[in-house]
Amino acid sequence: MRFLLILAVIVPASAQQATAPYKNPQLTVEQRVADLLSRMTLEEKVAQTQALWQKKALITDEKGNFAPGKAAAVLRHGMGQITRPSEKKGPREMAEFTNAIQRWVMANTRLGIPVMFHEECLHGHAAPKGTHFPQAIALASTWNPALVEEVFTAVAREVRARGARQALTPVLDLARDPRWGRVEETYGEDPYLTAQIGLACIRGFQGQGPVLAKDRIFATLKHFAAHGQPEAGTNAGPASISERVLRSEFLYPFELGIRAGKAMSVMPSYNEIDGLPSHANHWLLERVLRQEWGFQGFTVSDYEAIAQLATLHKVAADKDEAAVKALEAGVDTELPDIDAYGRLADLVRAGRISMETLDRTVARILRAKFLAGLFDDPYTDPELAEKVTNSAAHRALALRAARESIILLKNDRGTLPLDAAKLKTLAVIGPNADKVLLGGYSDDPGYFVTVLDGIREKAGSRVKVVHAEGCRITEPGGSWYKDDVKLPDPAEDAKRVAQAVETARGADAVVLVLGGNEEVSREAWAANHLGDMDTLELVGRQNELAQKIAALGKPVVVVLLGGRPYAIEWIAQNVPAILNGWYLGQETGRAVADVLFGDYNPAARLPVTIARNVGQLPVYYYQRPSGRRGYLFSSKEPLFPFGWGLSYTRFEYSAPRLSRATIAPAGETEVEVEVRNAGPRDGDEVVQLYIRDDVSSVTRPVKELKGFQRLHLKAGESRTVRFRITPAELSLLDAHMRRVVEPGTFTIMTGPNSLELKSATLTVKP
Repeated sequence: MRFLLILAVIVPASAQQATAPYKNPQLTVEQRVADLLSRMTLEEKVAQTQALWQKKALITDEKGNFAPGKAAAVLRHGMGQITRPSEKKGPREMAEFTNAIQRWVMANTRLGIPVMFHEECLHGHAAPKGTHFPQAIALASTWNPALVEEVFTAVAREVRARGARQALTPVLDLARDPRWGRVEETYGEDPYLTAQIGLACIRGFQGQGPVLAKDRIFATLKHFAAHGQPEAGTNAGPASISERVLRSEFLYPFELGIRAGKAMSVMPSYNEIDGLPSHANHWLLERVLRQEWGFQGFTVSDYEAIAQLATLHKVAADKDEAAVKALEAGVDTELPDIDAYGRLADLVRAGRISMETLDRTVARILRAKFLAGLFDDPYTDPELAEKVTNSAAHRALALRAARESIILLKNDRGTLPLDAAKLKTLAVIGPNADKVLLGGYSDDPGYFVTVLDGIREKAGSRVKVVHAEGCRITEPGGSWYKDDVKLPDPAEDAKRVAQAVETARGADAVVLVLGGNEEVSREAWAANHLGDMDTLELVGRQNELAQKIAALGKPVVVVLLGGRPYAIEWIAQNVPAILNGWYLGQETGRAVADVLFGDYNPAARLPVTIARNVGQLPVYYYQRPSGRRGYLFSSKEPLFPFGWGLSYTRFEYSAPRLSRATIAPAGETEVEVEVRNAGPRDGDEVVQLYIRDDVSSVTRPVKELKGFQRLHLKAGESRTVRFRITPAELSLLDAHMRRVVEPGTFTIMTGPNSLELKSATLTVKP
């Protein structure tokens, strides 16, 4: 009887879990969460708020494989997340790795709560052999949300096939200071463009939701908030921004991503707003995000940001206090490793954190895991991972995206496209001509086509292609990851310049490939790992190289590759043709060659303003009426305006027409503009809509982007483009922070960029 009684205590515990309501997929997610939460111990709850990354050696062998014998010491209570399991692992290896961890956790922890795996996916899966698409700023340059959605659908399939269910993407920061090394991670300076491209990214990742399909993953909106205009242009610097500007501009892409995109995850920013670091900002994470916007997902910390409440911001005395502040503010999961949240259990026992607060946090994490399908379908197929990763379809998409990302900044005297029939020798010169350039948050895609490779492939035997490095930006051996950045020896670089001039002297034309690299524009994540700059000039002898090449009197095309907009005033004034590509992904060279030789007609547009010099900053187009009085001895106009981009054909615009020229504050109207391809080539055009509130109770920008359409027109073809204007496009936050449409007149502007616009007047009457 005593023996049977012991069995009654021990065995049913296991049997009870197997038949527990939380394991029943027929119940609602809320019912399953409530049941599971009621069964969890304090330690099991805390484990769900934690992650494992650099400490993965605690659960792996010397080859990086999962070691079940070591797992119990770390995973016995479960684990919320495993950080970036793809590191140094190909598709099959990662799929097998995530499956092994998941099987152990499901079988060997008391409740069998699966792990969430997350990955970096800024412009493709940042993992070995993952398809590397153009960098984020380049994707924004397409002004093509449909293409961006297609790109991130492909990324989601690759990541999900390897076992992960969450991407730490998209970056919705507004790039308002080009000195900042993270401009490349953004979708530009404008709230509307950023919101639309971000929304496309979310839909590509998540699909229609809320339950993830088998080929989808959760998007994570970051960095929340106002991270893209840091003090002095330095990463994580304070954001001195008013609530009105914060809500109207910096929060808008996040709000749309939550309300319309239904994004499931948000990452707070490293910086502070009005003295409150985002990881301790209850107003931002609870009142605005959850109460006002109705966010139903979960939040994850930026890497090591909770500890930084104590070590950097000095708003917490130690990691214990940092953990309390972050959890109470609304940060659900600490990434990337067990650190400050490793003390949560003791803090609950000591009464410094309530069980109610912890339960609220854990419930959000569990809900996400149920919606991700982890409880019912936790494993992946290694064969599928091999098949889908960098597939032929994804490589073709990478090439298409790269082509659509290239901006023709200047094209005087018909320099472009190059005519191979008129060229005997083409010189390809410059530090970026024959270099692998992918940008931050990337890995080894398995192959990369340099500009030199692409031109030689395109030219074939028709044109002799010669090459010289010209100069260096940094010394070989550095990378986005390494702390030290070494500039080249000036004397050796002088020799390279001289050699390049001699190489170019014998050519009929020169393609000069300049810009930056992953070392001189990158995330400055520590004082010993910098990436911001106090200048916008090209690094090293690049300007000298350009000047000496131009002095030869030959047709010169400058191709700019890099992570930030550079002040290239001399080049813009003296070189006849300029292409800007940012980082174009693994198909860089083929895309550039297609544009250079006219096999693709460029149509991308600038998502940022390009300054003449650093003294113009801030230079974004979204200025207030009093923002640009001018400078002594210099122009107040930027070098290239927001939305700028040329074509090999020519487009003509009619003046905009309004279906209703007078509306009520709650009314709507439609804008029509006729666009005609008046040139000799088929091509794409990006039609842009801006508004200006002529007189308002609080100041507004002199123009605001409120719509755009990218369309393809054959030579001679015309099309009528329509935009809808609703109260959402006209409204402002008034002096009392109320969202209203004020009576008065609005200037409605359409055109190919933010400078060349035709207008009509809309009247709003009460």
